[in-house]
Amino acid sequence: MKSLEIVGFKRANLGKKDAKALRLESYVPCVLYGGTEQVHFSAPAILFRELLYTPEVHIVDLNVEGTHYRAIVQDAQFHPVNEMLLHVDFLELQDGKEVKMDIPVKYVGVSPGVLAGGKLVSKLRKLKVKASPENLPDYVEVDISDLGLGKSIKVSKVVPNNYTILTNEQAPIATVAIPRALKGQMSADK
Repeated sequence: MKSLEIVGFKRANLGKKDAKALRLESYVPCVLYGGTEQVHFSAPAILFRELLYTPEVHIVDLNVEGTHYRAIVQDAQFHPVNEMLLHVDFLELQDGKEVKMDIPVKYVGVSPGVLAGGKLVSKLRKLKVKASPENLPDYVEVDISDLGLGKSIKVSKVVPNNYTILTNEQAPIATVAIPRALKGQMSADK
């Protein structure tokens, strides 16, 4: 799992006015919880680009005025209109203590349904998993080599490795859709 460093500065004042002033200076108000105490800090908005705007999952090395914390992003809030980053919540990682996180899905294998002209439709891009920090996967592998035309693969088919999948096991991860042209051929063949 990739690690990213974010350097932050403690916040003395926690009001709305101060948060707004921080944002005007291109800083993002943040909070770190899950440890012995909550840490309120701000960090330059540009540091979040690689962390929030990619499908990958990162463990964050937070450096708040010289104190280092290992954390994951628990929540990020964006402005509804201009999509400016408003606030980020971090969860401090502690060895042996499990955390919940959305992990991206990665397809492996070749679907016979796709080879026959079907289209792979991704229904779930991420699965919610629970694991200790050292067992958090970079992605959840989903084997699609048995996926035929018009068929789906459900969460229950995924074999977890040192983590627990919390997403509903009946939820479809991917489906092979039958294109209209093929549907016409199939009904003509009958």
